[in-house]
Order: sequence, then structure tokens, then C-alpha cells
Amino acid sequence: MSDAPPLYSDRLESASRFAAVAHQGQVRRSSETPYFQHVAAVAGILERAGFAEDVVIAGLLHDVVEDTPTTLDEVSRSFGPEVARLVGFCSEVKLDASGRKRPWIDRKTDHLAALADAPVEARAVILADKLHNLAAIAHDLARGVDVWAAFHADREQVLWYYEASLRVCGEGDPRLERLALACRAVLESLD
Repeated sequence: MSDAPPLYSDRLESASRFAAVAHQGQVRRSSETPYFQHVAAVAGILERAGFAEDVVIAGLLHDVVEDTPTTLDEVSRSFGPEVARLVGFCSEVKLDASGRKRPWIDRKTDHLAALADAPVEARAVILADKLHNLAAIAHDLARGVDVWAAFHADREQVLWYYEASLRVCGEGDPRLERLALACRAVLESLD
């Protein structure tokens, strides 16, 4: 009998379908790629990095609370409190008390501060997200796409945020260090 994880998981299948439905109709910022491709890639990175099923599921669902009407309670009911907790760490507070969108820099600095105390698993999801985002930026730049125009901040601010994310999330576990190293390699290629 092997200790290897099963080759198929009903929970992963359910999470994949949940994410696909939640992100239906959404596309990536600088391309027409369906948004679901991003969350599937994040989950794949986490699986290849050796993280447990709850972390891989959190990778699939990491943007559902932030970018869709889905709530953390729904995530918890469907996939358990640990997955919901990890997704919660991945979700920044976009709106202020009056319902207006908060400034980009405020959202990012607050999110970085919250991540300083995040568990290894949540930081892994963040780094896998950053790795795929950076790879997508590099891919689009190579195709001549004006990637920076798609952001709500200038190029320097965006690159600052990625670098700060690596500093906050990339230490304390060999898997985090490996993810951060991969991110840094792509980040350096953007200069």
C-alpha cells in the first residue's frame, strides 16, 4: 500500500467546478484568457510544490471571495473551515465602510501586513498566485502586450508589491523558499 495521495479526489473535482462556475465569464486583465485558467494553474503549482489537498483547493478558490459574490461561509460549508481560513488570508478588503473601492496602495499595504502573521499554507497560496501572475506578465510582455496599462498602479508600484510579497511570504519553510525563488527569477526577468 502506498502513502501517495490518491490520483483522483472528489473534493478537488468539486472545488474545480465551484471555481469554474464562480469565475464564469471573467477573463485575465491583459488577455482574453478565461480566469479559471489562472486558479487552475495556481492549484497545479501548489500540488507540484507538495502541499496537501486543502492547500490545493484553497489555490483553486483563492480569488472567489475577493472577485465574486461568494462568501467565506459558503467556502467553509462546501470545503471546510481550513480551506475557508486559507482563502480568507488571500482576500484583500477592497471596499471601505461606505462601499467605495479603497485606494490600490492601501489595499496592498494592509494585505501585506495581514500576511505577516499568515500560516505557511496561506503564504504558499499567495506565492503560487504571484508566480503565475508574474509568469503571465512575462508571457504577455514577450507578446508585446502593454501589461502595465491593465493595473490600477504604475509599473514601479506593481513591481514593489510583488517584491514585498516575496519578502513577507517567502521564508520559514523550504517550499515557500522554493516558490519565492521561482517568483524572483521571473521578477528579475521583467527588468
